[in-house]
Amino acid sequence: MHSKRPEPIETAHIDDIDRKIISALHANGRISYTDLAKDIGLSRVAVQARINTLMEEGVIERFTAVINPGKIGITVSAFFNVEVEPKYLHQAAELLAEEPVVTSLYHMTGPSKLHMHGLFVNNQEMEQFMREKLYTLPGIMSVDCQVLINRYKSRMGMRL
Repeated sequence: MHSKRPEPIETAHIDDIDRKIISALHANGRISYTDLAKDIGLSRVAVQARINTLMEEGVIERFTAVINPGKIGITVSAFFNVEVEPKYLHQAAELLAEEPVVTSLYHMTGPSKLHMHGLFVNNQEMEQFMREKLYTLPGIMSVDCQVLINRYKSRMGMRL
């Protein structure tokens, strides 16, 4: 059995104008092409073409709204370090990625660690998720959970 090597990531060529566009969209994803063109010093058509190219090349993956969890009744933000038997790591990650409460999921260095963030209405919902969804996955060896007390900074987007 041969393991498939991951495809190399192709990086897109972006220039200073692209960086200005990305920065402006990062600050306000709803800015109009016309207003963005004025800010950048290009025509609306040129800005639109550049944004389309950035999307086609995968530089801009999607546009989305950033929701304040507390304003919609989500009161518990928790981070999990989940140690999984190596042979079950992929399966556990795929199943956890399907869970609506899981907002991010990463494979980290160390002994088969998954790092996960979840948002929950309350502690009872988090406990139910842990008992019924997380602990029942095959290969789970240990779970470390830390509940957020206060958020000072949350990165949205990338440093340019």
